[in-house]
Amino acid sequence: MASKTVTEPPPATTEPPRERLLQTAARLFYEEGIQSVGVDRLVAEARITKATFYRHFPTKDDLVRAYVTRRDQQIRTTADALTQRIHSPRDVLTTLVVELGNEVCAPGFRGCVFINAAAEYPDPDHPVRHAITEHRHWFRACLIQLLEATGHPDPGAAADTLVLLRDGAMTSGYLDNPASAQAAMRHALDTLFNTPHVAHDSHQDAAEPGLEDRGARGGEL
Repeated sequence: MASKTVTEPPPATTEPPRERLLQTAARLFYEEGIQSVGVDRLVAEARITKATFYRHFPTKDDLVRAYVTRRDQQIRTTADALTQRIHSPRDVLTTLVVELGNEVCAPGFRGCVFINAAAEYPDPDHPVRHAITEHRHWFRACLIQLLEATGHPDPGAAADTLVLLRDGAMTSGYLDNPASAQAAMRHALDTLFNTPHVAHDSHQDAAEPGLEDRGARGGEL
């Protein structure tokens, strides 16, 4: 008796199987949560076989890491495009805040991809958490570079503040009034540039982790 050949279900789109799987994962993980969506559901909705799933991603956690990494890459691409299109660092920061506000006010917004994923992966040494930490470190470094270019007297402290404000805006935008979160973030940015300089304690920086590190270990971007 001949062995039965397992074939791919007919795809709903012309996207390659790996891309369909990533797109499906991004939608389901964001809308319903990571742990609540199993491999069987992902396979069915991506219209692939389990063999195809495991050929591209040995474990579900590998898929989750790819999902987080892809979102990181999308944000980096957006930031790069802004810096190419807008020559004023202050205007780039303002545009980033505007884009954040547009995101939290968009239909279907369910909070920050990175914060949500970190909440489901409490172990700070897990590869998914490493991907989240890498994103947060990049984001803070990007803010520092922009703030330095504006001539801000304490770009490190200001970047910490903006990371904290972003985390809060992403959470508040989902739980509370998105428009209020949008307005508060813009007001906070204006205040940050109009606040008199307070010396930043470099010894404290050496002794304590910054907001990026603490956030990545306790809740998360």
